[in-house]
Amino acid sequence: MIYVSVMDKQELIAYWKETSDRDHGAMLNLFRSGDYHWSLFIGHLVIEKLLKALYTQNGREDTAPPRTHDLTLLAERAGIETTDEMKDTLDLVTTFNINARYPDFKQDFYRKCTAEYTGTAIEKIEEIRQWLISLLGPA
Repeated sequence: MIYVSVMDKQELIAYWKETSDRDHGAMLNLFRSGDYHWSLFIGHLVIEKLLKALYTQNGREDTAPPRTHDLTLLAERAGIETTDEMKDTLDLVTTFNINARYPDFKQDFYRKCTAEYTGTAIEKIEEIRQWLISLLGPA
């Protein structure tokens, strides 16, 4: 697929990073307000957008990031080496996208998202976020 954009590569990277940063704030606000399942849903977007920034940074300028929410697949396509532990964490965070979105998973996920569970998951999201930001380098 040819990616036609009025933004150059650096502008696209900045776009993905800036929108991830805004979503990061929303994730924390949702957690503080007790909207735990939505907080984790947005946490998934935080990581997805950083991976898309890395895909843009590491890939060809004429191809858009894959249209997928699978964080492990995005990391692979972005050329990022991950440990088995990191893949497990990316797989877990990917489930937040699915579980918060679809009715057949939503109720179980809602019950699972206690303050403690969500806080622990957000810690993992924060670790991944910092690691991905370090791979992006200076803006």
